[in-house]
Amino acid sequence: MLDGLVWALQNLVLAFYNLATALINWNQWMGWTGGLEETEDKEALMRFIYYGGSIELFFVAFTFFLVIFLVGLWSRKFLWGVVIGLEGFANGIGRFFAWAGLLMVIQQILIVFNQRIFATPEIALGFGSVLTRDISWWAEELKLYNAMIVALCVTYTFVQGGHVRVDLVYSAISFRAKRIVDMIGCMIFMLPAAVLTWMYGWFFLWRHLVVPKPSASDTLDRLVTKARALRWNVETIGFSPNGFDAYFLFKILLVAYAGLVFIHGWAFFYRSYLEWREGPESEHKYLDRDVLGSEEAELVHAIEEHH
Repeated sequence: MLDGLVWALQNLVLAFYNLATALINWNQWMGWTGGLEETEDKEALMRFIYYGGSIELFFVAFTFFLVIFLVGLWSRKFLWGVVIGLEGFANGIGRFFAWAGLLMVIQQILIVFNQRIFATPEIALGFGSVLTRDISWWAEELKLYNAMIVALCVTYTFVQGGHVRVDLVYSAISFRAKRIVDMIGCMIFMLPAAVLTWMYGWFFLWRHLVVPKPSASDTLDRLVTKARALRWNVETIGFSPNGFDAYFLFKILLVAYAGLVFIHGWAFFYRSYLEWREGPESEHKYLDRDVLGSEEAELVHAIEEHH
């Protein structure tokens, strides 16, 4: 256990060095954005893949949020500003991508009309460069809208209090005890789950974008060695011959989901700490909740939240 603690402390200290090195030598892991013509470009992409799911990246992110918290211990005003910013980010992302629900409904109506009334096998959308696909492609693509809502509105739903809580003892304990439970739960469950999902989703994504396929067990040197044979191999296999063929987008959404949960996990931890410090009068302080439109709906929401 002592060795593990020393290892963690070493990585926390090295996080500052690793971040500075990455920023100074950014071309070594971002040089692939201009194309993969040269071997150096391919090696840069392999470094990007490696560091995107690496211990180094985790400790850089962990140290960043830890430093914010340590500064917040000295200045609660600063920490409240961070909470407002992170919750505003979650709300902004969620409120924007929630419109995917409307797009899903409109597209489903177009599909029904074209199938049942006009009896056309294809739908063409766009101006100038028209996207023409079989109706089955558009029907399967509806799942992408649903995935966008689930993955990109997750933290928005959390801020709005729309998540499901399995409550055995939570409602019966004091206000400050609830905040302690929230902080412990965030560190033990929410953040580790987000990290594990990111690790799985990151390499799962890249294994469907490039060959040779990278693995989470590959060392940096091994990936750089593989770079000589690297090429794009974006999988476009659908469930049906004319079905939706951009399933790699779902894998990108999985990574985005994990990143959003990790970021908001810290926001929730900060808020829980601040409310614990300031007491019951600080509950929902600066919280940007949507107005539900009626007093009855607001009352139901309040009852569900406190029980």
